[in-house]
Amino acid sequence: MALKMREINEVIIHCTASKPSSAVTTLDVKAWHVKRGFSDIGYHYIIDLDGRLYHCRPEIEMGAHCKGHNANSIGVAYIGGLDDYSGKPSDTRTKQQRMKFSSLLLDICSRHNIYAIHGHNIYADVACPCFNASKEYSHFLP
Repeated sequence: MALKMREINEVIIHCTASKPSSAVTTLDVKAWHVKRGFSDIGYHYIIDLDGRLYHCRPEIEMGAHCKGHNANSIGVAYIGGLDDYSGKPSDTRTKQQRMKFSSLLLDICSRHNIYAIHGHNIYADVACPCFNASKEYSHFLP
């Protein structure tokens, strides 16, 4: 029996809260999430510093990335979010990450009835994703 696709209407943007120079991988993120009690990596997608897209959780599965908003959302994270020197929250996205975000969001919005793109910081007291995702990506919405 085929699984029924869940209703997806929102994308929530995250960062890994790591310094770009720390060479964080999807395996590291998975280990962090499993240590927190998740069954697997909580995001559906991760974008590395070179703009490579990693498919993590299948979209058909509910994510574990934003408490209270996982059922109808897709979670996308980028590696980075902390300044290499100060360690403070900072928009560290590379040109390649920005380009991949654009193409990924176009794809997601074309396949789902997306009404909102928000940063994790809209729903939690965190700096993540360290930029105003709602403002930056509003042009992807109908």
